[in-house]
Amino acid sequence: QVQLVESGGGLVQPGGSLRLSCAASGSIFSIYGMGWYRQAPGKQRELVATITRGGRTNYADSVKGRFTISRDNAKNTVYLQMNSLKPEDTAVYYCNADIVTMSAGMHGYWGQGTQVTVSS
Repeated sequence: QVQLVESGGGLVQPGGSLRLSCAASGSIFSIYGMGWYRQAPGKQRELVATITRGGRTNYADSVKGRFTISRDNAKNTVYLQMNSLKPEDTAVYYCNADIVTMSAGMHGYWGQGTQVTVSS
């Protein structure tokens, strides 16, 4: 069984910073793409950033230049450094990963979400 556990969310003032972490655990053989998505109240879940196993990154236009995604393959962990936060960044942030297990092959897994609130 695989679990993704996010941490690092919270309340921050506009212009502030937060760092999210997402650690994968369980019977993992390999992890391919990892990413962060977010869902604001009344809106659909949207892509924030993704990163390949080799480190290639992709960002939503709305976060380019402010957010940085990175990963530590040895720790099965992906990070999202969020700087210059805006009220419109307020959402529940979800971690996603394409994980290969010996029993089930490759599947996409989601974390439980962590709340980020940007407000003065």
